[in-house]
Amino acid sequence: MADLAVYNVNGGYIEMLTKEIRLFRKKLKNGPVWGPFSKTEDPALIEAIGYAGFDFVIIDLEHGPNSIRSTQNLIRAAQISGLFPIVRVKESLTNYIGEVLDIGAGGIEVPQITCAEDANRAIEAAKFFPDGMRGVCRYVRAADYSSMDRFQYFSEANETIIILQLEGEKAINNLESILNVPGIDIIFIGPYDLSQALGVPGRTDHPKVIEKMRFIIDFSMSKGIYVGTFVENKTDSDKWREIGVRYLCYSVDIGIFFESCKKAVELCKQ
Repeated sequence: MADLAVYNVNGGYIEMLTKEIRLFRKKLKNGPVWGPFSKTEDPALIEAIGYAGFDFVIIDLEHGPNSIRSTQNLIRAAQISGLFPIVRVKESLTNYIGEVLDIGAGGIEVPQITCAEDANRAIEAAKFFPDGMRGVCRYVRAADYSSMDRFQYFSEANETIIILQLEGEKAINNLESILNVPGIDIIFIGPYDLSQALGVPGRTDHPKVIEKMRFIIDFSMSKGIYVGTFVENKTDSDKWREIGVRYLCYSVDIGIFFESCKKAVELCKQ
């Protein structure tokens, strides 16, 4: 089972979240970590993902139906079951990044990163001064609705995990300048997006896709930055794990549910 979050009524939310972030960094260092994308609006399913033993969940606002209001309850459910809460924002706009951090996300995954300027904007939106220029409001869930010390909040909130998702060949061509931006924890490679960019949509096992992925992984690791990717089965998980990928996003909750239902139906009809 995943490590359970400990809630201390005498301590602040950000203190608890900071401990979770540091634990997640430790897991990444020892790696790998596994977790699914989630498109659910039901906190019970998020809790079940945690109790199943996954390390993290990516609550997907880019390709999912959730609002900020429903997402904060999904974050609560993740932490109850010891699941590290990461939110993939719709895009790298300042307001999208700030609002998911205000409701308590431990990490953000930012899509559509193609150049160093995109990476800088994402980091600035996620960090308070001196590391960035995140919009300041302490009357939010992450700051215990103003009940915690403001200076502690501004300091500890800067430990947020930052995951940048590379998009297309432009990002690959700009890889070195992107990786030189300080503050990046994980570079995420979307194999489906990459396959489309390389002219072989959906063929995530195509040699051109594999070649580019290995180039990104090797280059990122040489810079001391962890790499993540999306996998749909144990074979792919094992392959990328052996190569050095630490952040393994294993399928999508609705897809996992579908496959389980399909197998159950097949068994019943035998």
